[in-house]
Amino acid sequence: SFAEVKCSLCVVGIQALAEMNQWREVLSWVLQYYHVPERLPPKVLELCILLYSKVREPQVMLEVGSSWLRAEANQSLPEFGSLLELYVVQVLLPLGRFERAEELVRGCAALRGEQQLRVLGTVRQSRWAQREETRPAAEEQPEPATETVLGVLSQKLLTMLTLLRRALRSMSNHFYLLPYKKMLLATFLLYLVVVRLDPASPTSLPFIYKLVQLFRQAWAAVLSPIHRPPIRD
Repeated sequence: SFAEVKCSLCVVGIQALAEMNQWREVLSWVLQYYHVPERLPPKVLELCILLYSKVREPQVMLEVGSSWLRAEANQSLPEFGSLLELYVVQVLLPLGRFERAEELVRGCAALRGEQQLRVLGTVRQSRWAQREETRPAAEEQPEPATETVLGVLSQKLLTMLTLLRRALRSMSNHFYLLPYKKMLLATFLLYLVVVRLDPASPTSLPFIYKLVQLFRQAWAAVLSPIHRPPIRD
């Protein structure tokens, strides 16, 4: 019939415009021949929904699909149930129209039983996925007051660590400049005075040897091999 030929030519025209990357002109070009969305053939409406969903512009088909589904003449078509499901999944859910989607599914006489439950499950799953995506973003954003306090504390901690590093470096440099030979000699003399040992006596040699070993161990523990000055007997 003439309507079938016209529909077939429109399908070919939609595919040609899509291949030439002129998809923005598809809906206006189709409406030149059918004038109102309610008169679009099911195949043409299906192609338009799939095309604008693929290019991530589902809002273009929001009012067109709604007008087509509200028309009483279209509700008696055998393709009405599948087109309503396609409209819900490809247009309403990407736009976040979950309440409208559930309303259409529950009020559609063409969707019954397992098909209706399946579409309702898809709507609930899409709503839950959107909530999970938006919830972490809201939780991760700190309050302005908290962010300011954390910034002040971080700055104070950084300042304290810088001062501590400078103090340790100064103490280390001062420690390296100490006269080790004089300090060792003074400690040794102090030990002789306190313990009252005679360096020339054979009985004092073990104590002197232990004292020298003790200073060697302290020297090895305090100074690293890189900065350790040479020790001579």
